Amino acid sequence: MSIFPEEDRPKPQRVHEIGQDLSMLSLAEIDLRIEALQQEIRRLEQARTTKAASRSAADSFFRKPG
Repeated sequence: MSIFPEEDRPKPQRVHEIGQDLSMLSLAEIDLRIEALQQEIRRLEQARTTKAASRSAADSFFRKPG
């Protein structure tokens, strides 16, 4: 047993790695990867929208009048 518990945890497997060779994948595997990447894009877009709203609120709060 390790003194660092995080070392004992299994590392999450990546569904896809950018630039990975796709020649050995089936159509079903490619479809799964496309869906996973689309979900990640939606997650990133949501995070961006949230951050933009927070920044806009902060900017308007700290904006000097006139």
